[in-house]
Amino acid sequence: MNMIKRVGILTGGGDCSGLNPTIRGAVYRAQDYNYEVYGIQEGWKGLVKGNISPLSLSEVKEIVDRGGTVLGTSRLNPYKIDNGIKQVLDSIKKFKLDAIIAIGGEDTLSVANKLFKEENVKLVGAPKTMDNDLSGTDYTFGFDSSVTWAIEAMRSLQDSGRSHRRIMVLEVMGRHAGWVALFTGMASGADWTLIPEEKADIKKMCQHLKEVYKKNKYASVVISEGVILPGIDVEKESLDQFGHMILRNRGVGNLLADLIKKNTGIETRHAVIGHIQRGGSPTLFDRILGLRCGVTAVDLIAQGKFGYIAALKGSEVIGVPLEKAVSKLKVVDKKWWKLAQVFFK
Repeated sequence: MNMIKRVGILTGGGDCSGLNPTIRGAVYRAQDYNYEVYGIQEGWKGLVKGNISPLSLSEVKEIVDRGGTVLGTSRLNPYKIDNGIKQVLDSIKKFKLDAIIAIGGEDTLSVANKLFKEENVKLVGAPKTMDNDLSGTDYTFGFDSSVTWAIEAMRSLQDSGRSHRRIMVLEVMGRHAGWVALFTGMASGADWTLIPEEKADIKKMCQHLKEVYKKNKYASVVISEGVILPGIDVEKESLDQFGHMILRNRGVGNLLADLIKKNTGIETRHAVIGHIQRGGSPTLFDRILGLRCGVTAVDLIAQGKFGYIAALKGSEVIGVPLEKAVSKLKVVDKKWWKLAQVFFK
């Protein structure tokens, strides 16, 4: 019998818009099952440190339109610190948490999957990431908002480029998957897009940009932060606790602008939208998706479907095994890349 009384909620990894609506959806739905909800501060760190407190309806009532996460977040991996898992299990026992909702991306949900499988922790997940790179779900909340901000940034750059007769480069987030860059490039009318999944053809791009510039007296390019360009030494880059490259010092936008100027002779400027993409009020799409995922996560607990995430499949939010969500990254496929190339004219 599924005897659930207390549910803990955490948000881990990089922040994004849509986290607060998800928290709100879960807290509201929990009322229907008479579950007590506890907020776990700063992701897995909150379970390691025991930083956990009750989360009431009044605390989440006004957060549907707020960016970020009221619970805070961190990239701490309990499997990478001494006694990390023991501390997590001790906190679950101490606070009498019967189930955990882990809201996060690949890293956060990988830890959740491991805890579920190896330690029998009753866990469900909600898939957030502005990168949209989680398998098992059609879209993750955070993605629509981040691309919306990036499109606004590119349109502003295009205004400036048009005025000064320049080529403008916008660097957006996306370590291994180029969904943000791809959608930003297509939706803003950029003349070229570079994504991590496809090798950068600098010569072909620069020839195209010269042709565009000749007609329009300006051009624009979107590049994902994870793209490997000539001059980047991947071996020297440092890693985080999840084994991912820390990209803040790579500066691919700057490198690309230099390459374009060198190969075209045209004045080129770059901008990095960076963490602006993570914040801000969530779009309508992310608000509704977040609310639905929060509600469904609690429903999964009530149904005893632990080891599942609340995933968007078509127009429905359903339970999908955690293992499927974290088994491999969802990267840009050839079909989408071919579509993007239609607009490289």
